[in-house]
Amino acid sequence: MKILVIGSGGREHAIVWKLSQDERVEKIYAAPGNGGTSCEEKCENINIKATDFDGLINFVKENNIDLTVVGPEDPLSCGIVDMFEKEGLLIFGPNKAAAQMEASKAFAKDVMKNANIPTADYEKFEEYDEALAYLHKKGTPIVIKADGLAAGKGVTVAFTMEEAENALKEIFLDKVFGSQNNTVVIEDFMEGEEATYLAITDGVNIIPLSVSQDHKRVYDDDKGPNTGGMGAYTPAPVCDANKIERVTKEIAKPMIDELKKRGITYKGVIYAGLMINGESIKVVEFNARFGDPECQVVLSRIESGFLDAVLGSAKGDLSNVKVINHNKSAACVILISGGYPKDYKSGYEITGINEADKIENIKVFHAGTNADNNKILTSGGRVLCVTALGDTLAASIEKAYQGVNKISFQDMAFRKDIGKKGLKILGEI
Repeated sequence: MKILVIGSGGREHAIVWKLSQDERVEKIYAAPGNGGTSCEEKCENINIKATDFDGLINFVKENNIDLTVVGPEDPLSCGIVDMFEKEGLLIFGPNKAAAQMEASKAFAKDVMKNANIPTADYEKFEEYDEALAYLHKKGTPIVIKADGLAAGKGVTVAFTMEEAENALKEIFLDKVFGSQNNTVVIEDFMEGEEATYLAITDGVNIIPLSVSQDHKRVYDDDKGPNTGGMGAYTPAPVCDANKIERVTKEIAKPMIDELKKRGITYKGVIYAGLMINGESIKVVEFNARFGDPECQVVLSRIESGFLDAVLGSAKGDLSNVKVINHNKSAACVILISGGYPKDYKSGYEITGINEADKIENIKVFHAGTNADNNKILTSGGRVLCVTALGDTLAASIEKAYQGVNKISFQDMAFRKDIGKKGLKILGEI
Protein backbone atom coordinates (compact mmCIF):
# COMPACT_ATOMS: atom_id res chain seq x y z
CA MET A 1 0.00 0.00 0.00
CA LYS A 2 1.18 3.52 -0.85
CA ILE A 3 0.15 6.44 1.36
CA LEU A 4 0.49 10.21 1.03
CA VAL A 5 0.62 12.22 4.29
CA ILE A 6 -0.01 15.94 3.87
CA GLY A 7 1.70 18.40 6.23
CA SER A 8 5.07 19.31 7.68
CA GLY A 9 4.80 19.31 11.48
CA GLY A 10 5.35 17.00 14.43
CA ARG A 11 1.82 15.64 14.03
CA GLU A 12 2.55 14.57 10.46
CA HIS A 13 5.87 12.97 11.43
CA ALA A 14 3.99 10.97 14.08
CA ILE A 15 1.38 9.86 11.52
CA VAL A 16 4.11 8.77 9.08
CA TRP A 17 5.94 6.90 11.86
CA LYS A 18 2.82 5.07 13.09
CA LEU A 19 1.60 4.11 9.60
CA SER A 20 5.07 2.88 8.61
CA GLN A 21 4.91 0.27 11.41
CA ASP A 22 2.16 -1.59 9.54
CA GLU A 23 3.64 -4.28 7.31
CA ARG A 24 0.97 -3.63 4.66
CA VAL A 25 2.46 -0.17 4.04
CA GLU A 26 5.17 -0.34 1.44
CA LYS A 27 5.79 3.38 0.78
CA ILE A 28 4.83 6.71 2.32
CA TYR A 29 5.22 10.15 0.77
CA ALA A 30 5.15 13.30 2.90
CA ALA A 31 4.09 16.57 1.30
CA PRO A 32 6.08 18.60 2.03
CA GLY A 33 7.32 16.74 5.15
CA ASN A 34 10.26 17.83 7.31
CA GLY A 35 13.72 16.74 8.42
CA GLY A 36 12.26 13.87 10.44
CA THR A 37 9.96 12.38 7.82
CA SER A 38 12.88 12.36 5.38
CA CYS A 39 14.76 10.08 7.80
CA GLU A 40 11.98 7.50 8.14
CA GLU A 41 12.87 4.33 6.25
CA LYS A 42 9.64 4.00 4.23
CA CYS A 43 9.10 7.72 3.69
CA GLU A 44 10.10 10.15 0.96
CA ASN A 45 9.47 13.89 1.10
CA ILE A 46 7.94 15.53 -1.97
CA ASN A 47 8.12 19.25 -2.61
CA ILE A 48 4.39 19.99 -2.92
CA LYS A 49 2.68 22.44 -0.58
CA ALA A 50 -0.23 21.24 1.56
CA THR A 51 -2.50 23.76 -0.18
CA ASP A 52 -1.50 22.87 -3.77
CA PHE A 53 -4.51 20.64 -4.34
CA ASP A 54 -4.01 20.22 -8.08
CA GLY A 55 -0.36 19.27 -7.57
CA LEU A 56 -1.28 16.76 -4.85
CA ILE A 57 -4.07 15.19 -6.91
CA ASN A 58 -1.78 14.81 -9.93
CA PHE A 59 0.91 13.22 -7.76
CA VAL A 60 -1.57 10.74 -6.26
CA LYS A 61 -2.80 9.72 -9.71
CA GLU A 62 0.66 9.46 -11.27
CA ASN A 63 2.04 7.38 -8.40
CA ASN A 64 -1.00 5.15 -7.77
CA ILE A 65 -1.38 6.28 -4.16
CA ASP A 66 -3.95 4.17 -2.28
CA LEU A 67 -4.73 6.56 0.58
CA THR A 68 -4.12 10.22 1.44
CA VAL A 69 -4.05 11.37 5.08
CA VAL A 70 -4.46 15.09 5.82
CA GLY A 71 -2.66 16.43 8.88
CA PRO A 72 -3.24 20.21 9.19
CA GLU A 73 -6.47 22.19 9.35
CA ASP A 74 -5.91 24.62 6.46
CA PRO A 75 -6.30 22.10 3.59
CA LEU A 76 -9.36 20.59 5.29
CA SER A 77 -11.10 23.94 5.72
CA CYS A 78 -10.33 24.78 2.08
CA GLY A 79 -12.01 21.62 0.79
CA ILE A 80 -9.19 19.22 -0.09
CA VAL A 81 -11.36 16.20 0.82
CA ASP A 82 -14.14 17.35 -1.50
CA MET A 83 -11.68 17.75 -4.40
CA PHE A 84 -10.06 14.34 -3.84
CA GLU A 85 -13.39 12.54 -3.51
CA LYS A 86 -14.66 14.25 -6.67
CA GLU A 87 -11.70 12.61 -8.45
CA GLY A 88 -12.55 9.22 -6.89
CA LEU A 89 -9.48 9.27 -4.61
CA LEU A 90 -9.51 7.82 -1.08
CA ILE A 91 -8.71 10.46 1.55
CA PHE A 92 -8.89 10.64 5.37
CA GLY A 93 -10.43 13.74 6.92
CA PRO A 94 -13.66 15.75 7.08
CA ASN A 95 -14.98 17.55 4.01
CA LYS A 96 -15.19 21.35 3.84
CA ALA A 97 -18.68 21.54 5.33
CA ALA A 98 -17.76 19.29 8.27
CA ALA A 99 -14.42 21.09 8.83
CA GLN A 100 -16.43 24.21 9.73
CA MET A 101 -16.47 22.70 13.23
CA GLU A 102 -12.95 24.07 13.47
CA ALA A 103 -12.91 26.74 10.77
CA SER A 104 -15.80 28.69 12.34
CA LYS A 105 -16.23 28.84 16.09
CA ALA A 106 -19.60 30.53 15.58
CA PHE A 107 -20.75 27.58 13.42
CA ALA A 108 -19.49 25.10 16.01
CA LYS A 109 -21.31 26.95 18.79
CA ASP A 110 -24.55 26.84 16.80
CA VAL A 111 -24.14 23.08 16.28
CA MET A 112 -23.52 22.56 20.01
CA LYS A 113 -26.53 24.68 20.95
CA ASN A 114 -28.86 22.71 18.66
CA ALA A 115 -27.42 19.35 19.75
CA ASN A 116 -27.68 20.24 23.47
CA ILE A 117 -23.94 19.72 23.88
CA PRO A 118 -22.76 21.36 27.13
CA THR A 119 -20.56 24.40 26.47
CA ALA A 120 -20.05 27.95 27.74
CA ASP A 121 -22.69 30.61 27.08
CA TYR A 122 -21.57 32.92 24.29
CA GLU A 123 -22.33 35.77 21.91
CA LYS A 124 -20.79 36.46 18.50
CA PHE A 125 -19.87 39.86 17.10
CA GLU A 126 -18.82 41.28 13.74
CA GLU A 127 -18.32 44.87 14.94
CA TYR A 128 -15.54 46.01 17.27
CA ASP A 129 -17.64 48.60 19.14
CA GLU A 130 -20.45 46.12 19.85
CA ALA A 131 -17.99 43.51 21.09
CA LEU A 132 -16.25 46.07 23.30
CA ALA A 133 -19.56 47.20 24.82
CA TYR A 134 -20.54 43.59 25.57
CA LEU A 135 -17.12 43.00 27.11
CA HIS A 136 -17.54 45.93 29.51
CA LYS A 137 -21.02 44.68 30.38
CA LYS A 138 -19.85 41.13 31.15
CA GLY A 139 -16.51 41.91 32.86
CA THR A 140 -13.68 39.44 33.43
CA PRO A 141 -12.59 36.66 33.50
CA ILE A 142 -13.85 36.03 29.98
CA VAL A 143 -12.78 34.14 26.84
CA ILE A 144 -12.32 35.81 23.45
CA LYS A 145 -11.95 33.73 20.29
CA ALA A 146 -11.20 34.68 16.71
CA ASP A 147 -13.89 32.92 14.68
CA GLY A 148 -11.65 31.49 11.96
CA LEU A 149 -8.46 29.44 11.90
CA ALA A 150 -5.58 30.89 13.92
CA ALA A 151 -3.08 28.00 14.25
CA GLY A 152 -4.13 27.34 17.84
CA LYS A 153 -3.35 30.91 18.93
CA GLY A 154 -6.67 32.72 18.37
CA VAL A 155 -8.04 32.22 21.88
CA THR A 156 -7.46 34.59 24.81
CA VAL A 157 -8.49 33.71 28.35
CA ALA A 158 -8.57 37.23 29.78
CA PHE A 159 -8.39 37.78 33.53
CA THR A 160 -8.14 41.57 33.26
CA MET A 161 -10.05 44.09 31.18
CA GLU A 162 -6.77 45.21 29.59
CA GLU A 163 -6.07 41.67 28.32
CA ALA A 164 -9.61 41.38 26.96
CA GLU A 165 -9.50 44.76 25.21
CA ASN A 166 -6.11 43.92 23.67
CA ALA A 167 -7.51 40.63 22.34
CA LEU A 168 -10.38 42.42 20.62
CA LYS A 169 -8.01 45.02 19.21
CA GLU A 170 -5.67 42.35 17.80
CA ILE A 171 -8.53 40.56 16.02
CA PHE A 172 -10.64 43.48 14.78
CA LEU A 173 -8.20 46.36 14.33
CA ASP A 174 -4.69 44.89 14.01
CA LYS A 175 -5.91 41.89 11.95
CA VAL A 176 -3.30 39.68 13.63
CA PHE A 177 -5.13 36.56 12.45
CA GLY A 178 -5.84 37.85 8.95
CA SER A 179 -8.47 40.04 7.35
CA GLN A 180 -10.84 37.05 7.04
CA ASN A 181 -11.09 36.84 10.84
CA ASN A 182 -13.67 39.58 11.31
CA THR A 183 -16.01 37.69 13.64
CA VAL A 184 -15.40 37.18 17.35
CA VAL A 185 -17.00 34.76 19.77
CA ILE A 186 -17.03 35.94 23.40
CA GLU A 187 -17.65 33.16 25.91
CA ASP A 188 -18.23 32.91 29.62
CA PHE A 189 -15.16 31.71 31.50
CA MET A 190 -15.28 28.05 32.57
CA GLU A 191 -13.57 26.69 35.69
CA GLY A 192 -11.82 23.33 35.63
CA GLU A 193 -9.09 21.29 33.95
CA GLU A 194 -8.73 21.22 30.17
CA ALA A 195 -8.30 17.92 28.34
CA THR A 196 -8.38 16.73 24.72
CA TYR A 197 -10.61 13.86 23.55
CA LEU A 198 -9.51 12.31 20.26
CA ALA A 199 -11.55 9.81 18.28
CA ILE A 200 -11.94 8.55 14.71
CA THR A 201 -15.35 8.38 13.05
CA ASP A 202 -16.94 7.27 9.79
CA GLY A 203 -19.95 9.53 10.32
CA VAL A 204 -21.82 6.88 12.33
CA ASN A 205 -19.40 4.78 14.38
CA ILE A 206 -16.93 6.39 16.80
CA ILE A 207 -13.64 4.87 18.00
CA PRO A 208 -12.24 6.80 20.99
CA LEU A 209 -8.42 6.84 21.10
CA SER A 210 -7.04 8.54 24.22
CA VAL A 211 -7.69 11.64 26.31
CA SER A 212 -4.62 13.82 26.78
CA GLN A 213 -3.66 17.11 28.38
CA ASP A 214 -1.80 19.76 26.39
CA HIS A 215 0.29 22.62 27.81
CA LYS A 216 -0.49 25.76 25.81
CA ARG A 217 1.43 28.52 27.61
CA VAL A 218 5.07 29.04 26.71
CA TYR A 219 6.46 29.19 30.27
CA ASP A 220 6.30 26.94 33.32
CA ASP A 221 3.23 27.14 35.60
CA ASP A 222 1.09 28.09 32.58
CA LYS A 223 2.54 31.58 32.28
CA GLY A 224 3.22 33.64 29.17
CA PRO A 225 1.43 33.75 25.81
CA ASN A 226 -0.40 30.85 24.18
CA THR A 227 1.51 28.64 21.76
CA GLY A 228 0.63 25.77 19.45
CA GLY A 229 1.50 23.48 22.39
CA MET A 230 4.57 22.97 24.60
CA GLY A 231 4.02 19.35 25.60
CA ALA A 232 1.36 16.77 26.40
CA TYR A 233 0.68 13.51 28.18
CA THR A 234 -1.84 10.68 28.03
CA PRO A 235 -3.89 9.10 29.50
CA ALA A 236 -5.10 12.13 31.44
CA PRO A 237 -6.26 11.11 34.94
CA VAL A 238 -8.74 14.01 34.94
CA CYS A 239 -10.81 12.01 32.40
CA ASP A 240 -11.22 8.36 33.39
CA ALA A 241 -12.85 5.56 31.36
CA ASN A 242 -16.37 6.45 32.55
CA LYS A 243 -15.93 10.08 31.53
CA ILE A 244 -14.54 9.03 28.12
CA GLU A 245 -17.69 6.97 27.57
CA ARG A 246 -19.80 9.98 28.56
CA VAL A 247 -17.93 12.23 26.12
CA THR A 248 -18.56 9.76 23.31
CA LYS A 249 -22.29 9.52 24.08
CA GLU A 250 -23.04 13.08 25.21
CA ILE A 251 -20.69 15.12 23.01
CA ALA A 252 -19.14 13.28 20.03
CA LYS A 253 -22.26 11.36 18.92
CA PRO A 254 -24.66 14.33 19.22
CA MET A 255 -22.19 16.44 17.21
CA ILE A 256 -22.04 14.08 14.23
CA ASP A 257 -25.81 13.45 14.47
CA GLU A 258 -26.59 17.18 14.39
CA LEU A 259 -24.34 17.62 11.35
CA LYS A 260 -26.09 14.71 9.66
CA LYS A 261 -29.42 16.50 10.17
CA ARG A 262 -27.85 19.41 8.25
CA GLY A 263 -26.86 17.09 5.40
CA ILE A 264 -23.20 16.91 6.48
CA THR A 265 -21.39 13.60 7.04
CA TYR A 266 -18.44 14.03 9.39
CA LYS A 267 -15.61 11.56 8.70
CA GLY A 268 -12.10 11.72 10.13
CA VAL A 269 -10.78 12.88 13.49
CA ILE A 270 -13.05 14.20 16.21
CA TYR A 271 -11.07 16.55 18.44
CA ALA A 272 -13.09 17.79 21.41
CA GLY A 273 -11.35 20.21 23.73
CA LEU A 274 -12.97 19.67 27.12
CA MET A 275 -13.30 21.56 30.39
CA ILE A 276 -13.71 19.09 33.25
CA ASN A 277 -14.80 20.24 36.70
CA GLY A 278 -15.71 17.31 38.93
CA GLU A 279 -18.50 15.47 37.11
CA SER A 280 -19.19 18.44 34.81
CA ILE A 281 -17.83 18.06 31.26
CA LYS A 282 -18.21 20.95 28.81
CA VAL A 283 -16.78 21.58 25.34
CA VAL A 284 -14.23 24.35 24.91
CA GLU A 285 -13.86 23.80 21.16
CA PHE A 286 -13.96 21.26 18.36
CA ASN A 287 -11.12 20.76 15.87
CA ALA A 288 -11.24 18.81 12.63
CA ARG A 289 -7.85 17.05 12.90
CA PHE A 290 -5.37 15.60 15.38
CA GLY A 291 -3.96 18.11 17.83
CA ASP A 292 -0.23 18.79 17.92
CA PRO A 293 1.41 17.68 20.25
CA GLU A 294 -1.54 15.54 21.46
CA CYS A 295 -1.21 13.41 18.31
CA GLN A 296 2.35 12.42 19.18
CA VAL A 297 1.47 10.96 22.60
CA VAL A 298 -1.85 9.44 21.53
CA LEU A 299 -0.32 7.63 18.54
CA SER A 300 2.62 6.47 20.67
CA ARG A 301 0.19 4.52 22.87
CA ILE A 302 -1.53 2.74 19.98
CA GLU A 303 -0.48 -0.90 19.70
CA SER A 304 -2.59 -1.91 16.70
CA GLY A 305 -5.49 -0.87 14.49
CA PHE A 306 -4.47 2.65 13.46
CA LEU A 307 -4.23 2.01 9.72
CA ASP A 308 -7.50 0.05 9.80
CA ALA A 309 -9.22 2.97 11.56
CA VAL A 310 -7.90 5.53 9.08
CA LEU A 311 -8.89 3.35 6.12
CA GLY A 312 -12.30 2.51 7.60
CA SER A 313 -13.05 6.17 8.24
CA ALA A 314 -12.05 7.20 4.72
CA LYS A 315 -14.19 4.41 3.24
CA GLY A 316 -17.12 5.21 5.54
CA ASP A 317 -17.18 1.94 7.49
CA LEU A 318 -15.61 1.43 10.94
CA SER A 319 -18.09 -1.24 12.03
CA ASN A 320 -15.48 -4.02 12.39
CA VAL A 321 -12.44 -1.97 13.43
CA LYS A 322 -10.72 -2.02 16.82
CA VAL A 323 -7.87 0.18 18.02
CA ILE A 324 -5.84 -1.29 20.89
CA ASN A 325 -3.65 0.84 23.17
CA HIS A 326 -0.55 -0.18 25.10
CA ASN A 327 -1.17 -0.23 28.86
CA LYS A 328 1.36 2.56 29.25
CA SER A 329 1.55 6.32 29.65
CA ALA A 330 3.10 8.68 27.11
CA ALA A 331 4.54 12.16 27.60
CA CYS A 332 6.21 14.61 25.26
CA VAL A 333 8.23 17.80 25.64
CA ILE A 334 8.40 20.37 22.85
CA LEU A 335 11.78 21.99 22.17
CA ILE A 336 11.34 25.50 20.81
CA SER A 337 13.45 28.24 19.25
CA GLY A 338 14.06 30.95 21.85
CA GLY A 339 11.63 33.83 21.38
CA TYR A 340 8.74 31.67 20.14
CA PRO A 341 5.79 32.33 19.84
CA LYS A 342 6.99 35.78 18.80
CA ASP A 343 10.31 36.56 17.09
CA TYR A 344 12.87 33.78 16.78
CA LYS A 345 15.75 32.81 14.51
CA SER A 346 16.18 29.61 12.49
CA GLY A 347 18.92 27.76 10.62
CA TYR A 348 20.82 26.41 13.64
CA GLU A 349 22.27 22.90 13.58
CA ILE A 350 20.67 20.39 15.97
CA THR A 351 22.79 17.74 17.70
CA GLY A 352 21.88 14.74 19.82
CA ILE A 353 18.69 13.57 18.09
CA ASN A 354 20.13 10.13 17.29
CA GLU A 355 21.39 9.75 20.86
CA ALA A 356 17.91 10.53 22.23
CA ASP A 357 16.25 8.16 19.76
CA LYS A 358 18.52 5.32 20.91
CA ILE A 359 17.01 5.42 24.40
CA GLU A 360 14.41 2.65 24.75
CA ASN A 361 10.79 3.82 24.34
CA ILE A 362 11.78 7.30 23.13
CA LYS A 363 10.91 8.79 19.75
CA VAL A 364 11.92 12.28 18.66
CA PHE A 365 9.35 13.75 16.27
CA HIS A 366 10.44 16.65 14.09
CA ALA A 367 8.33 19.78 13.61
CA GLY A 368 10.30 22.86 12.53
CA THR A 369 13.33 21.14 10.97
CA ASN A 370 15.06 20.81 7.61
CA ALA A 371 17.56 18.21 6.43
CA ASP A 372 20.60 19.84 4.76
CA ASN A 373 23.74 17.90 3.75
CA ASN A 374 23.33 15.24 6.45
CA LYS A 375 22.63 17.93 9.04
CA ILE A 376 19.32 18.72 10.72
CA LEU A 377 18.65 22.45 11.05
CA THR A 378 15.99 24.41 12.91
CA SER A 379 13.34 25.93 10.64
CA GLY A 380 10.46 26.93 12.90
CA GLY A 381 9.26 27.97 16.33
CA ARG A 382 8.37 24.49 17.58
CA VAL A 383 11.38 22.43 16.55
CA LEU A 384 11.23 18.93 18.07
CA CYS A 385 8.83 16.82 20.14
CA VAL A 386 10.63 14.37 22.46
CA THR A 387 8.11 11.63 23.21
CA ALA A 388 8.44 8.74 25.67
CA LEU A 389 6.44 5.73 26.82
CA GLY A 390 6.55 4.55 30.43
CA ASP A 391 4.73 2.16 32.75
CA THR A 392 3.46 5.16 34.72
CA LEU A 393 2.95 8.85 34.00
CA ALA A 394 5.91 9.72 36.21
CA ALA A 395 8.12 7.24 34.34
CA SER A 396 7.13 8.58 30.91
CA ILE A 397 7.80 12.17 32.00
CA GLU A 398 11.21 11.28 33.44
CA LYS A 399 12.17 9.41 30.28
CA ALA A 400 11.07 12.27 28.00
CA TYR A 401 13.36 14.67 29.86
CA GLN A 402 16.20 12.13 29.58
CA GLY A 403 15.79 12.47 25.83
CA VAL A 404 15.61 16.27 26.03
CA ASN A 405 18.95 16.33 27.85
CA LYS A 406 20.66 14.64 24.87
CA ILE A 407 19.61 17.33 22.38
CA SER A 408 21.09 20.76 21.80
CA PHE A 409 20.77 23.73 19.44
CA GLN A 410 21.33 27.45 19.79
CA ASP A 411 18.59 29.30 21.74
CA MET A 412 16.82 26.01 22.60
CA ALA A 413 14.10 26.37 25.23
CA PHE A 414 11.42 24.13 26.76
CA ARG A 415 9.05 23.84 29.70
CA LYS A 416 10.26 21.89 32.71
CA ASP A 417 6.85 21.08 34.22
CA ILE A 418 5.17 18.93 31.56
CA GLY A 419 2.77 16.46 33.18
CA LYS A 420 2.80 17.95 36.68
CA LYS A 421 -0.95 18.55 36.51
CA GLY A 422 -1.52 14.85 36.03
CA LEU A 423 0.87 13.89 38.82
CA LYS A 424 -0.99 16.24 41.19
CA ILE A 425 -4.33 14.61 40.32
CA LEU A 426 -2.74 11.20 40.98
CA GLY A 427 -1.44 12.49 44.33
CA GLU A 428 2.17 11.80 43.35
CA ILE A 429 3.46 15.34 44.02
